[in-house]
This record gives sequence, structure tokens and C-alpha cells, in this order.
Amino acid sequence: MRIALIHEWLVTLAGAESVLQSIHRLYPGDIHALFHDPDELAASTWARVPVKTSMLQHLPFARKHHRAYLPLYPMAIEQFDLREYNLIISSSYAVAKGVLTSSDQLHICYCHSPMRYVWDLTFQYLEAAELTSGLKSFLVRAIFHYIRTWDSISSLRVNEFVANSHYIAHRIEKCYNRTARVIYPPVDVDRFTVRDRRDDYFITVSRLVPYKRIDLAVEAFNQLGLPLLVVGEGPAKRKLKSLAKKNITFAGNAPDEQLRDYLSRARAFVFCAEEDFGIVNVEAQACGIPVIAYGRGGALETVIEGETGLFFYRQNVPSLVDAVNDFLASEDSFDPKRIRANAERFPRARFEKEFKAFVDDAWERFPYKK
Repeated sequence: MRIALIHEWLVTLAGAESVLQSIHRLYPGDIHALFHDPDELAASTWARVPVKTSMLQHLPFARKHHRAYLPLYPMAIEQFDLREYNLIISSSYAVAKGVLTSSDQLHICYCHSPMRYVWDLTFQYLEAAELTSGLKSFLVRAIFHYIRTWDSISSLRVNEFVANSHYIAHRIEKCYNRTARVIYPPVDVDRFTVRDRRDDYFITVSRLVPYKRIDLAVEAFNQLGLPLLVVGEGPAKRKLKSLAKKNITFAGNAPDEQLRDYLSRARAFVFCAEEDFGIVNVEAQACGIPVIAYGRGGALETVIEGETGLFFYRQNVPSLVDAVNDFLASEDSFDPKRIRANAERFPRARFEKEFKAFVDDAWERFPYKK
């Protein structure tokens, strides 16, 4: 059986790439991606794995500024010639699921999320980019409309959807009118350890982009005066640093060993985004530290309120401040061993067992295989 694996781009290491790594271990097929930057992935196995890239790979500045080519994504993903393959598995949060396949090919999509920026977060993205009016706003809205239409149509090319959370399964049904099997993504919980002693700081780990809402954490901790460590890089960093008082430290991107040390010594993890799943929430709990999270999205499936963390239910500064104060009043009630045990529900072995069983069953049932 010939297998093709489809991914949007391999230019960084994040949760989606961790999922692809597990899928590739189970089904070592040919990897196709719009972009591949082996220099950025030099410290990982992805730097050495052959990747078939799209025509966009060769355009100016494509590796570093691939998002600028968004209008070309649908056309580019459709140019992969997959006729030689029997099984296609896409790992998709944008356009990977839109590859062209024939009726005798089984296409299974592990969907991390329907495209946020063309569906439910459209207006949030426009506001963050200051594109709420004017000619540029009109052009961006027209592009989003075109991609939204293509995205809906291309969902019909998928035989079976797998979602990374019940929250995303609901969004798949809302956007595509398709049902999805839920298989939680893998988390390398064994990389993390529980420490007996903590330092005094709170921590958040994220790409510094508007929809992650790190601004809420900065403004809330400005008011609280408590130490906050912000780990991550992104285009919003300069603005966030201009908002922050001296009790807030920006550490930039941290190597894996340093990140594990930061997490294991923190009092609590602060998470302000409405996230699809939130692997970093689980990683924090693997260190035995409580999570203070916005009470929507995937966090509701990974954090147990009152046992492994607390929620705030309005995505604003006063609600987060109240949640941190509630945590301070109940901090001694959180058991690091219980928190760690919750994280252990999401190991890589569990993902690989469930995903393999699903794919093998789907292949067995597929009546048109060649």
C-alpha cells in the first residue's frame, strides 16, 4: 500500500508537527507540504526527512513569510499529484485536506481546526490587523470569502474526519456539516517532571500573536503586581512589551530543556486563548502545576476545574484577575500528583493506538480500494 502524508508547512515545531510525527511513525509514507524550512528545523528529525514541496516553496521569501501567499494556498495544494497512492492522510489546520484524490483512494483528515481566520475568528483577525475598513479591508474580506467557499467545498474530498477535541468536532460539523471521530493529540508527558519546590512566578507559553490573547495576561498581571514569565516569540511581542510593567519578563523562545525547567518551577500556568486543544496546558499539568485557563474550547477537555486548575469565563482582564485571586486563596488545595495524573490521560502511546485502530478499520471498510 502506497501512503501519502499531507501537511500545510514544515517551518516550525508545534503541536501539529508532533501529531504528524506520530502519524509518520505509524504510516511512514511520502510527506508533502506547501513549504519546508530545514534550517529552522535543524535540531529535529524533520530536517532530515525528505519532503515534497509545492511550487510556492520557490517564490521569494517563501520560507520566512509563507503566510503572505495565503491566496495561492488552495491552488498550490491541488497541484500535488497523488495518483500513485492508495491511502492519503492529511494533518490539516488550513488547506492540507484540499488535495485532489480519486474515488479509489481513501483520504483521512486529522483536523486540528477549520481555518480560524476565515471562519469564526474573521472579525477578530481584521480588528487585530487594523483592517476593519478601507480598500485593504475590502480586499482581505474578498480573499477570505473566496477561501471560505473553497474550504467548504474541499471538505467534501475527505472520506473520514478525525478531530483533536470535541470542541473541534463541533466546529467541523458547523463549518463543513461533517461528523468527526475525536482522538486527542499526543503529549510527551514523560519529558516533564514534578518538582517539590516552586518559585514565585506565574508562566504563560505561547506564540505572541493576537488571537492567543497574551495581552490579557499582561494587563491582568500589571494590576496584580505578581511576577509573570512570558515564553515565546511573535509579531505582537513589541506591543506586549510596551504594555508590560517590571513584574513581567519576556524570555523569548526557550529550548526544550529550558522550557521544562521554567514550567516545573512555576506556581501556575496562565492560558488566555480559546484553543483547539491546548497541548501546552497538558504539558504544564505534567509538571504538576495548576492551570488558570479561559473556560472555552479545548481547555474544558484537558483541565478539571477545582482539581487541576481554574477557569475564567469572560475573556477580559477583570475575569482573569478574579481567577488569579481565587487561585491564590485556594493554592494549597491543588495536589501536584493529581494534576500530573490528569496529564497522563494524553500520552503518545494512547494516540498512536487509537489512530492506528481508526485508520486500519477505515481502510478495511473502504469498498473502492485499488
